[in-house]
Amino acid sequence: MPKLVYDTRFFVEYFYSANNVALERAKGLIAKSKERYVSTLTIHEIYVLSLKKEGKETARIRLQVILDLFRVADVNSDVAVLAAELRNKYKIPMADGVIAATCKWLDAGCVTDDPHFTMLTEIKTLWI
Repeated sequence: MPKLVYDTRFFVEYFYSANNVALERAKGLIAKSKERYVSTLTIHEIYVLSLKKEGKETARIRLQVILDLFRVADVNSDVAVLAAELRNKYKIPMADGVIAATCKWLDAGCVTDDPHFTMLTEIKTLWI
């Protein structure tokens, strides 16, 4: 499977889904992909969500799961500029812009079910 960047909504499905079919599909995507990336913004979003829903201990456990399974793609100046251009062009939220820019910078697809990504012609998406 190609190089993939996993969006925040993937992890929402992975950690919180009550849908067993979706959860098994998410696990399968991780198992099949050898080059798995996550943006630092996704880490931030999942950590905040976990803190709010379940507290600091669970947030740290979820963070460690992500760090064990994925390579972290930091936001560098190239990604920041690409994100600004994508946000300006498509009027998407900042985190989506950064995640999309990370995909473009890494020449990777994006694993998501976020409708904001449907309008982006610069990257390929794999829908969960």
